[in-house]
Formats: sequence, C-alpha cells, structure tokens
Amino acid sequence: MIHIALIGDYNPAGKAHQGAPKTLALSAASCGIQVGSEWLHTSSLDGNLSARLGGFDGIWVLPGSPYANMSGVIGAIRLARETGRPFLGTCGGFQHALLEVAEALWGVHAPAHAEVDPHASNAVIAPLSCSLVEKHGDVFFVAGSRLAGFYGVPSAVEGYHCSYGLNPRFARHLEEGPFRVSAHDAAGDIRAAELDGHPFFFGTLFQPERSGLEGRAHPLITAFVRAASSPE
Repeated sequence: MIHIALIGDYNPAGKAHQGAPKTLALSAASCGIQVGSEWLHTSSLDGNLSARLGGFDGIWVLPGSPYANMSGVIGAIRLARETGRPFLGTCGGFQHALLEVAEALWGVHAPAHAEVDPHASNAVIAPLSCSLVEKHGDVFFVAGSRLAGFYGVPSAVEGYHCSYGLNPRFARHLEEGPFRVSAHDAAGDIRAAELDGHPFFFGTLFQPERSGLEGRAHPLITAFVRAASSPE
C-alpha cells in the first residue's frame, strides 16, 4: 500500500479534483499496486512540513490556485525536490513548481505569480497569450525525455483549465536544465517539464487527472504510482 498526498483546496465541483483520486486508483490497479490518498488543504501546510508529509510516499499538487496558503504549497514542493520524494504538479501545481525552482535553482529573487501579484517585476508565472480554460490540444514530447518514455508515443491530446503559464522571459532556463522542458504545444510553448537527477519530479500545465473521469488510467499517473512504490 502506498499513500499519496493530494495537495490543494478541495472543490467538489472541479473536474481535476473529481478526477484525481479516480485516475490514481485506475493507474494503481493497472500495475497491481494498492493506493490510498488524502486531501491536504493548503492551510494545513504550516510548521514542520517534514512531519506533516512524512507518512506519504508521493506528493501531488493539484489545480486550484490561488491557493489559501501559497508559501505552504511551495514549501511542500521544495521538500519533495530536496528529499527525492516523488512529486507531480499539474496545472497550478506546475506553476508553483516553477516558482519554487525559479527561486532555488534559477536565482530569481521573489518570483511572483501574476494571478496573485499582477504588477510584480519578477512574474515567473504570467497570463497565457491564449486562455486554455476547458480546452484540449496536442502535446508534443521532447525526444529522449522521461515523459516521452512514459507515453511511448510522440504526442498526445490533453485537457486544460488554466489562464497562466511560464513567462517567456524565463523559458531559457527550461532549455538549460536541470528542470527542463519535456513537452510543448504546436506553437512551441512549454507544457511540461521534468527534473534531472530526481527519482520523479514532473510538472504539466495540462491536467492528466481528467482521464479518471473517462475511466482511463493515465501513463504519467501510472509512472507516478510506480515511483511512489519504489523507494530509493
């Protein structure tokens, strides 16, 4: 049995929040692994995060920003990155992983999210040129990336519900690594990234959890489950 922390401010009406436990269970069943999950409201991410998250084999930060406790979310992401805990960030979770990495690895002072601070000088997360709210689109995987290996195909169609993504000013950092782009759309805009040298640290702007609403396991979620069941 593995235990996954589902981090986010749970909204029963949200498709991503409806789908996440379902696709997690489907992916676990597809590889013969028992899984349990628990929703952690971001307001609970205060104090000793090592203790708060110590009983979980994987951390999944789900959509729903702005979060009630943005610093707690970033702290949980940092814990996963620094300790090698399997981590997945989808939509808002990916955006906040970019904020954590920008500060810790790119040397960006006080990286900001334009949804929260639209006038910030260091807005690492900025409005998308075209909103992706309830949109589907082709995602093209970078050849040789781990993400491409999970899918086993050069591209896939994924669903979105977001209006924010990486500010193009900072895109070069995802070309240089160690947190590097692993998928883009037809226009070349970044849609996913993965961290070199980490057992499992992935972020996607799209929402793979929506596959659970269609009764399908998802290759990325299946890989996440496998990573959480295989301690280093």
